[in-house]
Amino acid sequence: MPWYKRLYDWLERRLQLEGPIKEAALHPVPKSTASWWYVFGSASLVLLILQIVTGILLALVYAPSAAHAWNSLEVLNHDLPLGWFLRAMHGWGSNFMVAVVLIHMAQVFLFGAYKFPRELTWILGVFMLLMTLGMAFTGQVLRFDQDAYWGLGIGAFIMGRVPLIGGQLVHLMLGGPIINGATLTRFFALHVLIIPGSLLAFTGLHVWMVLKLGVNEWPMPGRIVRRETYVKEYNELAHNDGIPFVPGAVWKDLVFSAAILFAVACCAAVFGPYGPKGVPDPTIIDTVPKPDFFFLWIYTVLSFLPPEMETPFLLIVPPMAIAILIALPLVAGVGEKSWWRRPVAVFSVMFIAICFGVFTHLGTYTPWSPKMSAWSCDVVPEKFLRNRTPLERQGVNVFQEKQCRNCHSLGGVGGQRGPALDSVATRLTEDQLIRQVLLGGGNMPAYGGALSPPETTALVRFLETLHPADQTPAADASRRVVGQGGVPPNSTVQRGGGQTTVH
Repeated sequence: MPWYKRLYDWLERRLQLEGPIKEAALHPVPKSTASWWYVFGSASLVLLILQIVTGILLALVYAPSAAHAWNSLEVLNHDLPLGWFLRAMHGWGSNFMVAVVLIHMAQVFLFGAYKFPRELTWILGVFMLLMTLGMAFTGQVLRFDQDAYWGLGIGAFIMGRVPLIGGQLVHLMLGGPIINGATLTRFFALHVLIIPGSLLAFTGLHVWMVLKLGVNEWPMPGRIVRRETYVKEYNELAHNDGIPFVPGAVWKDLVFSAAILFAVACCAAVFGPYGPKGVPDPTIIDTVPKPDFFFLWIYTVLSFLPPEMETPFLLIVPPMAIAILIALPLVAGVGEKSWWRRPVAVFSVMFIAICFGVFTHLGTYTPWSPKMSAWSCDVVPEKFLRNRTPLERQGVNVFQEKQCRNCHSLGGVGGQRGPALDSVATRLTEDQLIRQVLLGGGNMPAYGGALSPPETTALVRFLETLHPADQTPAADASRRVVGQGGVPPNSTVQRGGGQTTVH
């Protein structure tokens, strides 16, 4: 006996997989299901395997930290042989997977495959679709470029609109009140461990149910689904007019899946990977953080909705759509399957597809970004430059270059997102100003990673001059206490290079 036969027999005695594999491969399916309309489920599984394999290889190089994520993608793009192609395969595979899963869901809906006894199979498919979209969104965040940073900020802003628990959800999502290193770690865990693991478990259960309940037959007009007789009728159809899944039906799945993989490879080779674009910088807010194509439709809808309608739309429409999809087989689990006799179903799919296509196309050029009433091109008013020291004027340059006026007004002109700064020195001491600039808080992001220590020092010195002429700036009272370890009056404190010097 050849050595490979002996090895096979040794493994089979211990694993006993031959029986279940033969049963799955040779199970009979109606001959009508050996059609090109039934290949999208297998293609979705192949694309999932592609995403897992390429994702594992990328995880060997990717550094899930705010300081190194962007650089690790640059290494993949430019330093490692075919690293760019690996990233491109993963990115385009994500696009194809979302598209194929959506087409598969539409085909299952039109063919009535959600009806008895496959209700739970459909419900699992709905959750698998949501997980696929979740993988796509978390993957975009892991690029951690300028678009990903502000796209995540918009996502957190949407999450914060949930009544009562919005703040807690934002903290759970970001790992704190602002986007930081913990945020990227959480999204890395979601993208690499939690969502793929759940998706694999749901996929295994989904395939198991397809094997046990059978592949949905071709929806013939007049073939009505009745709970009392359907299982018997299906078994008779599969026995009398059925073929083994292997090789009768599987070859079309293999051909289509190979064509999809070839298309992904062609797109990866021709168009390359997605990003990363510019290094994430919270000081640059005149950006257009457009998401990847599968989320462009909701981006477009929000851009056209009146501001007062955004929150009701976000809190009502998506949950309602998910609830309808889950409830569909429970309220319409019997009856006609053929799309020829279900005009409402056909119209619904056509309407959703047209809306999705139109809104996605509009989203490619629809202008929408954080709305501010001032931009960095607006100069700082002259009155704020008079009688300033060189260091304070350098702070004005930092204030201008980092576009602080996009969020804060000065001299009555500027953004309204944050408080006006004309009298900020009367509200915050020097230490409080430094802390707010570096660590952020409230509605303000942290700028510690975007400003150098000299820039921070200069900016704070300029902010300390912003107070009315008849009011003194805020000060730490403990520093005015002489003889108790405090700083004598009329002294100044310089900060730089991590040290504090008293003059």
